[in-house]
Amino acid sequence: MTAPLLLIEGLYKTFGGLTATDNLTLDVRAGEVHALIGPNGAGKTTVINQLTGELAPNAGRILLDGQDITALPVHARVHRGLGRTFQIVQLMGTYTALDHVALAVQAHQGHSFRFFRAARDDRGLRDPADALLERVGLKARADEPVASLSHGERKQLELAVALAMEPRLLLLDEPMAGLGAVESAQMVELLQSLKGRFAMLLVEHDMEAVFSLADRISVLVGGRAIATGSAADIQADPAVRVAYLGEGDA
Repeated sequence: MTAPLLLIEGLYKTFGGLTATDNLTLDVRAGEVHALIGPNGAGKTTVINQLTGELAPNAGRILLDGQDITALPVHARVHRGLGRTFQIVQLMGTYTALDHVALAVQAHQGHSFRFFRAARDDRGLRDPADALLERVGLKARADEPVASLSHGERKQLELAVALAMEPRLLLLDEPMAGLGAVESAQMVELLQSLKGRFAMLLVEHDMEAVFSLADRISVLVGGRAIATGSAADIQADPAVRVAYLGEGDA
């Protein structure tokens, strides 16, 4: 059996007397979408922050493509192929969509940073940036300042910035948050188009999107994974129905 792209083993994180991640073990296979769901306060974002290196676990380890990255800083994990939709750069309202993606391409190529205008005018940066904006559906908005983009378009731009770093694994922390029905459907369609090319760990409350996108789902309650399986497995699991869907005896 092929080793998973991401392997989390015995991850444990506390904040004072609160256990936020409780002996968590899960994996993400190459090319799959693995959703991590659970009620508010279940510890989903805490897990993501440990994977990116923003938080250090108290115990356990994180392997990316067989290499232990548990102690690596954020930037080193990015260079190993870990991408997060909103982490690589902050979106700045006065600069254009193209500016942001061109600078992300520049950072991935390892060049020293130049002014935004220089990056925008460099064909070696502009051409791949244009292609990424087209991939996420923002080609027509390339020269618009971020301040003029809708909330959904900004999420598309964050994804384009992450893709500019050529990740092997995308960590998607609630990509549907704040989106209306039309924008959510567009985001699901966009993520569907990326399936198979990138592995994804998806944290999301929109269950319709989760069931549409995920190959496997893990349910997190109190920092502990209580079930992992297909959408059908999760929907039928009695423990999930009680703990997450609020069903059971009154």
